[in-house]
Amino acid sequence: MLIFLDERWQNFRVIHTDGRPLPVDPQPSWLGYATAKWDGDTFVVETNGLKDDTYLDYIGSTLTSSGKMTERFRRVDYGDLEVEITIDDPKAYTRPWTVKVNQVLVPDTDLLEFICLENEKDIKHMNAGAERPAGVAK
Repeated sequence: MLIFLDERWQNFRVIHTDGRPLPVDPQPSWLGYATAKWDGDTFVVETNGLKDDTYLDYIGSTLTSSGKMTERFRRVDYGDLEVEITIDDPKAYTRPWTVKVNQVLVPDTDLLEFICLENEKDIKHMNAGAERPAGVAK
């Protein structure tokens, strides 16, 4: 199994790599149920069993319990990882859609707990200069 540790929310995601199929009727959870296998040099992760109204991003894109997510992880070179994510959720979207995310290796760093958002007073300084997507209010 592969375990992702998430610095922002201090949680973990388990991805089974032993060849088991996705469950037909999984117990819904925030991160879903994931299995993976290699396709050449690409690590392919399939996830189902997500709770209704699971957020995919910070602008409110959702995934429902009928959704399925497929991620394709490919190491471009030593320091770069490309992740292609396909969302297929007929309850939330009219057709499947795909996005690519590029991750950069940051060696010699520690996994730290994320800032506390309760009573947060400095977030405006952390986001200074960051552009917001069209239609997203401050």
